[in-house]
Amino acid sequence: MARSLNAWLWQHEFWLPPGITWQDMQESEDVHYPQPLLQYQKSLFYFWLDLYLFFCRVIALPLSSKLGVRDKQRPKAQPNPMLETFYSTRCKNPKEGMLISLAKQCDLPVRKVERWFRCRRNTDRPSLSKKFCEACWRFTFYIISFFTGLAVLYDKPWLWDHRECWTGYPQQPLQPSLFWYYLLELSFYWSLVFTLPFDVKRKDFKEQIVHHAATIFLISFSYCANYIRIGTLVMVIHDASDCFLEPTKIFNYMKWKKTCDSLFMIFSAVFLISRLVIFPYTVLYNTYYYSMEIFQPFFGYYFMNGLLIILQLLHVFWSCLIIHMVYKFILQGTMEKDMRSDTEESDKDEEREKIKEKEQNGITYFSNVTSNNYIQRNGSEPLKNRTHLTNGHVKER
Repeated sequence: MARSLNAWLWQHEFWLPPGITWQDMQESEDVHYPQPLLQYQKSLFYFWLDLYLFFCRVIALPLSSKLGVRDKQRPKAQPNPMLETFYSTRCKNPKEGMLISLAKQCDLPVRKVERWFRCRRNTDRPSLSKKFCEACWRFTFYIISFFTGLAVLYDKPWLWDHRECWTGYPQQPLQPSLFWYYLLELSFYWSLVFTLPFDVKRKDFKEQIVHHAATIFLISFSYCANYIRIGTLVMVIHDASDCFLEPTKIFNYMKWKKTCDSLFMIFSAVFLISRLVIFPYTVLYNTYYYSMEIFQPFFGYYFMNGLLIILQLLHVFWSCLIIHMVYKFILQGTMEKDMRSDTEESDKDEEREKIKEKEQNGITYFSNVTSNNYIQRNGSEPLKNRTHLTNGHVKER
């Protein structure tokens, strides 16, 4: 069964243009073509996980304390088995009706039950130091990966002339530098997938999963189908903007407001130019149009372009968020909180509720006092004989 599935999967019609078979991709002593990366990938995957843990504990965490990144002291929710069971199994943010029902079951005021859920949700939110460590780790990788990509590609003809991506395709020998560059990127993205459950979850968590899956499929397929030249362009274009995103987060956690705002504007410009201008022209148009000058469409052509379009749709989604934040920055003069972040609930919600309650009590008291048409002032006096001014004082008629 496994052998027949493997034979079906590696049919040359899936991976190679019409008229080319695996026999035409035979290696020699001087010429090597891409081979499955699984054995190397697994080793580097564990290497990235171990390095991530070591980096966070030994480098990033001590660095966060030295730079003044302090975790906010969060009040802990009082132990309550019934509420904990409801929180874990049913809903983390119950509506008003459910809160009232839970309050009756626990014999507690509704306000206390609501505060319990607020404290419990805040407990599950990642600490500032964890966010700092994650941003430092990704910044370290992206900066290394980006400059590695530039070092590998600066003397390659397809970086400057995009038609060179298809010269001699698919019989393009695999160079050792390209092999290690691919392995570096692919193993890192696999490690990101496996650390997703433990990483900081933002509001675009689902989009992140789609992005990582599309990236892994894209890197893996482009390697096996020898779309190496296009794949290297995709990777270096993506790393360019990520190099500015992570330090923006770092300075935000450090409360360096002006530096954070400046880096965010640089990141926005690099992201919008690289993902909405350079990527469509250098990669999408190149893969969709220029490749047709060399071969006819086949399964790999459609699959590759489909993955690239998924990435581009994600680029458009994130670009809308960035443009909205830039617009707010221009209007208000300060950067709005990242809309992808899950903001921590504070006692300000409770304070607003108390203010509303006081206002309601004040209105009730005023209506009770004035219902008899009298105001007590040095004895009883008819209200109709008095006029109220706008500043709250009373004038005799």
